[in-house]
Amino acid sequence: MTTGPFHAEADWRGLETLPLFPTEDVRRVCVVAAHPDDETLGASGLIQRLHTHGAKIRLVVATDGEAAFPLSSAADRRSLGARRRLELLEALRCQGMEDVEPVWAGFPDSALIDHEAELTDIIREVAADSELCLAPWPEDPHPDHQVAGRAAFRAAPLGAHRWSYPIWLWHMVAPDDPAIPWARAAEVRLDDASAAIKTKAVQAFQSQLEPGPGGEDPILTPEILEHFGRDREILFHEPRTTSTPVSRFETLYREPDPWAMDSWYERRKRTVALAALPRERYAFAVEPACGTGALTLDLADRCDRVYAFDPVPAALSVARDRTAHLSTVECAAGTLPDGMRGPADLVVLSEILYYLSEADLTATLDRTVASLSPGGQVLAVHWRPQAPDAPHHGSQVHERLRTHPGLRSLVTYSEADFLVDVLARR
Repeated sequence: MTTGPFHAEADWRGLETLPLFPTEDVRRVCVVAAHPDDETLGASGLIQRLHTHGAKIRLVVATDGEAAFPLSSAADRRSLGARRRLELLEALRCQGMEDVEPVWAGFPDSALIDHEAELTDIIREVAADSELCLAPWPEDPHPDHQVAGRAAFRAAPLGAHRWSYPIWLWHMVAPDDPAIPWARAAEVRLDDASAAIKTKAVQAFQSQLEPGPGGEDPILTPEILEHFGRDREILFHEPRTTSTPVSRFETLYREPDPWAMDSWYERRKRTVALAALPRERYAFAVEPACGTGALTLDLADRCDRVYAFDPVPAALSVARDRTAHLSTVECAAGTLPDGMRGPADLVVLSEILYYLSEADLTATLDRTVASLSPGGQVLAVHWRPQAPDAPHHGSQVHERLRTHPGLRSLVTYSEADFLVDVLARR
């Protein structure tokens, strides 16, 4: 990414409408700011909405922002840091969030890089049971924002959605810079009331709106504030880069039926997926990540033999019990990509590919193709919304299947909530 001269808000006015921010039904939210006011500038509208919907907001502030004016004396910095803490409390009051008590990390402004590990530990404790983590964009053109973003998303618990808000991007990066991750962007639309509240909250940070103690220009000039006066806020999804660990699924399977496999949605999804298969019978099917075996049982009606595997003992035990009366089904312990068997004339990849890292996804697709007999088929079924633990989106992994050189598409079926693809080995 290239940073350069100031970019006015007019430069961004051609920006297309983005998908709506998808994650508002959460009850516990951890918000991280590098400096007092980051969270208000970047995500006030969203935080207001979450709070109004009943979410508990926990706010971690990494520094006091005392170095906003670098030429200030030590005494000036101490005074500014204390003032900015009070300003943040006033901004929270303006937004109706007096119940939010900031966690003040107190690390030195503009030197956060020296305290990244300590900040990570603080956030990990505060965010322990959070369902959503909001933090500065880890690529934002301010070193403290980068550190705060990295620390937050490293500390975010498994199961938490992770989204970042940019700050300095808007006036230091050109709108057409290819490093901006528009494919991961979503927007929160602000109505007149929430926009007015945001404006009032920003005005609480008077130390940033007026000249510095040495006559320096204000930090938040009218030109900069124009970026944050929009009727929408833009955030970037921050997916994990490693495969979801087995421990996460072991935790989920402590519940008897974490996926509600007998719900109408799940039953209908299985019915649609099986109906998409073009053959009446298959000789040998392989089903990775079989879970509790609900789909395995259905596959047994269409296949002479089924080999199903899963890494979670609790799930595998249920799958074995469910299929114990079928001599044609084998349920075993195994993980992707190593657990693949062949030659198979059907491989079923249901609700698993998006949980894999880039390296594991590539290896799994290659091994899947290699395991297929000539003309063998792949049935892929995935939920369309973004799973919080997943490095990939359902649409992404289906596109990877469709463009794999060893496969050709036979059937594609798409609904609002799930995707089904049937592909054949070339």
